[in-house]
Amino acid sequence: MEISTILWREFIFFKRRAFKITSQSVITPLLYLMAFGWGLGSDVVIEGFSYMHYIIPGIIAMTTMNSSYGAVSMRVSVAKLHEKSFESYITAPVNMYLLTLGYILAGALRGLYTGMIILAVSYLFKAYIHFNFSFLLICFLNSLLFSALGYFAAMIINNHYDMNRFKSFIITPMTFVCGTFFSLEKMPILLKNFISILPLTHAIQALRGIALKDSYNHISILILLIYFIILYALGVWASYRDF
Repeated sequence: MEISTILWREFIFFKRRAFKITSQSVITPLLYLMAFGWGLGSDVVIEGFSYMHYIIPGIIAMTTMNSSYGAVSMRVSVAKLHEKSFESYITAPVNMYLLTLGYILAGALRGLYTGMIILAVSYLFKAYIHFNFSFLLICFLNSLLFSALGYFAAMIINNHYDMNRFKSFIITPMTFVCGTFFSLEKMPILLKNFISILPLTHAIQALRGIALKDSYNHISILILLIYFIILYALGVWASYRDF
């Protein structure tokens, strides 16, 4: 009941603000496609593929990360800090496990939505990449775990400044170091090993493998799933801890 209620409420919220949410979510990745795709795409080849085709899976992974994380972290932080609605959940007959999952699923669907828009936009750039169910599954898992991260972050922060710092130190670095725009092959070995355990790295590598080679390492799905389970558990823990 809690899950369907949250999903329906978030759908109504999205429906009323669909244009604003969509335009805000796609403007940055669209600019990346224009700047790097058009600017470098025809002249640069990475790992045997044109740069335009190379960066699209990375931009899709980055977009699903940012969109799902932002959707949940903003909504939950507002509910917690301003509306004070989370205080009433504890005294009401509400299962926090399901409430947490409802918010996370709503954010994951938002992330998947924006990711598919970027995929469609890439076709306008005449960059046709391979797409299948595994591609969709990895996009959803990536959205799911970063949605869970957004929920956990919103539950442990005390003000919006803390939320901005959380994004600056966690989300923004992953955007640029996990191989979104370049190959990791020439990275220093210690830094490369650290980057290889980050969830966005696995999402990008898996999506890139499907898009360019129609194959990927199935371990990446397991790793993304493990990240989600851990972050979901942390989100539930933080919900009970705060209240």
